Amino acid sequence: MTTEAKETGAFDPIRKTFIKVGVLPFFLVGALIIFTALSDKFLSVQNLVNVARQSVYLVLVSMGQMLVLISGGFDLSVGTSIALTSVVSALGMVWLAGIFPDAIWLAITLGAFMGFAAAITVGLINGVGVAYFDVSPFIMTLGVSSVGAGLALFLTGGVPVSNLPFAFGDTFGFGRLFGVPIPVIIAVICIVVMWLFMSRTRLGTQVYAVGGNIKAAHLSAINTKRTLMMAYVICALIASLTGLLLTARVESGEANLGSTIALESIAACVIAGVSLRGGIGRVENVVLGAFFIVLVQNGMNLAQVSSYMQMVLLGALLILAVIFDQMRYRMILSGN
Repeated sequence: MTTEAKETGAFDPIRKTFIKVGVLPFFLVGALIIFTALSDKFLSVQNLVNVARQSVYLVLVSMGQMLVLISGGFDLSVGTSIALTSVVSALGMVWLAGIFPDAIWLAITLGAFMGFAAAITVGLINGVGVAYFDVSPFIMTLGVSSVGAGLALFLTGGVPVSNLPFAFGDTFGFGRLFGVPIPVIIAVICIVVMWLFMSRTRLGTQVYAVGGNIKAAHLSAINTKRTLMMAYVICALIASLTGLLLTARVESGEANLGSTIALESIAACVIAGVSLRGGIGRVENVVLGAFFIVLVQNGMNLAQVSSYMQMVLLGALLILAVIFDQMRYRMILSGN
């Protein structure tokens, strides 16, 4: 056996792992080694629990982003869906609490549905533009993001909406059930539902088909336009749920919530092996990818890396992930 053949055999498990799940395992091991060396608090149980709690919001948004990426597009307006949900639901709760002072949970429920409606509108506009008018997902979602952000600022005048019902923040921001934070329970439920949706439902299978080859999907009698539109609507709906949880956490409706989450969610998905060309992606990997992003941010905080440098490093991670995605795609095509 030649030296070249031996080297090929030695790297074969690494190559197979890279082709199957992408760059995430390698990034994760690298992060654990680097940040453990920089801080002895990094791998403490308390810190890992904090990371799990903080990752809830990015995990949720990343699952929605994954759905759109698998369909062959992407959504830059998830931050706007979060902001609009926060502002609209907060304004609705404050207004309805004044009308129904003795029915606070009715005010909270109706206010939440107002926020969901705002986000669904964003998803519908994105979906119709991309699916029925063939607008580029980049242009469509970027334009909607700008419009939505301006609308959120207009509704609030740039001032956070305060005086939300105490029960809302106390339950969904800081509440616990059997010792487990409510947001974590909601995230786990959503992860299970999304896994079942993508692996066990007809629409989930159609999303993979449309992202893999939209022409072949159309010839297979799949309503590709409806499938694309539903992907954007569901993405916006999941982002809306995230907006409600964040609003409960900060106890105010804010127009700047989720300002960086579009980049972070795309990075989490690409690092987790979701192909930018569509058709490839797994829920469990995306959850781990989002956890990785938050873990890296946490590690940089413990290492006292400045917030500006953190933006640089996160952008570099995204670039590296896209480069490795290109390499992985070529390896899959070549059969190596």
